[in-house]
Amino acid sequence: MRPISLPDVPYDATAVRPEWCDLPRGVRKAIAARLGSPVVAARSAGGGFTRAFAALLTTGTGTRAFVKAARLDDPTAQWYAREQAITAALPGEVIAARPRWTLAEAGWFVLCMEPVDGRIPSLPWSGADLEATLTSWGRAASALAHPSPELLAVGLPALPDILRAEMSWWSLIEAGHEPMPVTARGSVAPERLGELADLERRLPSTAGGSGMCHGDLRVDNVLVDGSGRAWLCDWTWPCLGAPWFDTVTLLISAYASGLDTDAHIRTWNPPPDGVDGALAALAGYWLVRAADGPTSASPHSRQHQRFSGTQALAWLAERRGWTR
Repeated sequence: MRPISLPDVPYDATAVRPEWCDLPRGVRKAIAARLGSPVVAARSAGGGFTRAFAALLTTGTGTRAFVKAARLDDPTAQWYAREQAITAALPGEVIAARPRWTLAEAGWFVLCMEPVDGRIPSLPWSGADLEATLTSWGRAASALAHPSPELLAVGLPALPDILRAEMSWWSLIEAGHEPMPVTARGSVAPERLGELADLERRLPSTAGGSGMCHGDLRVDNVLVDGSGRAWLCDWTWPCLGAPWFDTVTLLISAYASGLDTDAHIRTWNPPPDGVDGALAALAGYWLVRAADGPTSASPHSRQHQRFSGTQALAWLAERRGWTR
C-alpha cells in the first residue's frame, strides 16, 4: 500500500466567508421574511473556495435552510443563479439538494437550498464513504445519460471544448508559450513533457459524450449524511461528456488516500489512454494554477491545486511506470 498523502488544510476548513452579521441589514431582513421567522443561528459552510456567503440558517420557529448569497456585481451571483436552474431540473434519481427560492435585494442575489445534514468525507477516504459517493455518482450519471430539455436549455458546454480551451497546459509549455511551473519542478514532468502533452492532446477525442457530467466532482463537493448516503453538491459547472472523466477527478483524492483507484475506475470502462489523458490534463491545469500569484478566492485554493495536481501526476506516473 502506498503512503497516504493529505492536503495541508482539511477540505472542511478551506472556506473564508462573510458571516451572517456581515450581510447588509436589508438582505438579512429579506431572507428572514422568506424563511418566515427571524434567523437565530447561522453556521457557515467550512468547505469551498469562493468568498461568498454560504451558511446553514435556523429560524426561531425551527426552519432550517442552506443559503448562499453574493453581490450582483460578483460573478459568483451568476454561478448561484446557474446552480438554481440546474438543480431545479435534475431528475429525481440524482441525490442532490434542490432549490427552494431565490431573491434579489439591496444589490445581492440569494439562493435558498434544501438543507443536507451531512459532512464532507474526511481524508484519507474511508472505504464506506468512497463507495457511497461512487454509488451516488453512478446513479446520477445513469439518470443524466440523456439530459432533459430543461437541463439542455441552461446551456451545457461540451467537455472536449473545455479540455482544449482550458486544460492544454503541457502543450503550451512544450510549445514555449508557458514556462514549466515551479510546482512541477522536481517531478517527472520536465523529463516527460512530450508524453504529457501528447496524452493531453488526445484526451478530447476520448472524453466526448451526450450525457451530463457534474464538471467539478471533488471530495469537498460531497456530503455524507447520517445514514451513509452521499449527496452531490455544487452543480455549477455541468457539461456534456463522458462520466468517467468526473470519476477520475473524484478518485485523485482517493489515490492520495492509498486506495486502489485503478480498480475503481475500471468499472467505468474508460477508453484506452483516457484515464492517463485525464490525469495528464488535470495535473497540468492544477499545477499551473497553483503556481499563480495571490487569488481573490480562498487563500487555501493554491494548496488545494498543488495537492491535487501533485497527486494526479503521481497516479499517472504509477500507471505508466515513470520514475523520471
